[in-house]
Amino acid sequence: MPLREQVTFAGDTAKLAGHLFLPDTAGTDDAVPVSGVVVAGTWTSVKEQMADRYAEELARRGFAALSFDFTGYGESGGEPRDFESPELKVRDLRAAADFLTGHPAVSDSNLGALGVCAGAMYVSAFAAQDSRVRSLALVAPWLHDRRICEENYGGPEGVEAKKAAATEARRRYEETGEVAYVPVVSGSDPDAAMPFDIDFYLNPQRGGIPQWPNRFAVMAWTGWLDFDAVALAPQVTAPVLLVHSEDAAIPDGARRFHDDLAGSKHFVWTEGTQFDFYDQSPQVSFAADAAAEHFARTL
Repeated sequence: MPLREQVTFAGDTAKLAGHLFLPDTAGTDDAVPVSGVVVAGTWTSVKEQMADRYAEELARRGFAALSFDFTGYGESGGEPRDFESPELKVRDLRAAADFLTGHPAVSDSNLGALGVCAGAMYVSAFAAQDSRVRSLALVAPWLHDRRICEENYGGPEGVEAKKAAATEARRRYEETGEVAYVPVVSGSDPDAAMPFDIDFYLNPQRGGIPQWPNRFAVMAWTGWLDFDAVALAPQVTAPVLLVHSEDAAIPDGARRFHDDLAGSKHFVWTEGTQFDFYDQSPQVSFAADAAAEHFARTL
């Protein structure tokens, strides 16, 4: 069984909490440092929902893997809470890499990153900025630009309406300190960030866990909608693996990102819905196997 350490480390603005998963050989006297992988889960998520799962699977396959709560989420510090900021999440990934590569069980020169869903956008942005990232694995990647946002959020008018709501929510926050929230997921609230009845997020046996409050800060819409992940591709020179399905979210964005990548790249297509890749078999084990093989070749 992999070893799990509860860890904390310093982010830019707050103390961050994480789980470091190590191969079961890490505690032996003759253990040598192993390659490390930083794992990022979906937008709005906490580490227990899917990042822990992938980190543990990687540790089973011989890697040191760090899952953690981003600033303002879960057990990590930071205000405002549950505020989705791509820019801040990229900075948090840099802090996570600093911690991971400084750990005695981890090789400081063999660093990879794995992102699930929107985590793929964040680890790609991190890799584009930080040459320490030598390999990327993107699982069921959500990779959007303005066109994809318009296709998914009600056209140009829908995007602008959300950004207008974000501007008003930001004004209110700056004047009063109050954060306007909507549900992340709801089958009955049309203002929810994902206005659908999604079992993964609403089922307490899956992702509807106590650590995740199911709320989205309205003022975060602008940063989310203006983030262009597809445009990052030419800046990513590390080898990239993408694992996706035609039945998962926005495969067109993943294709366009893949086509524009600057370095070596490999696309693996399989079956399953977006949410199957978060916690279901065989999708998780398939993706973890592919990621481990990719990291073994490229780290």
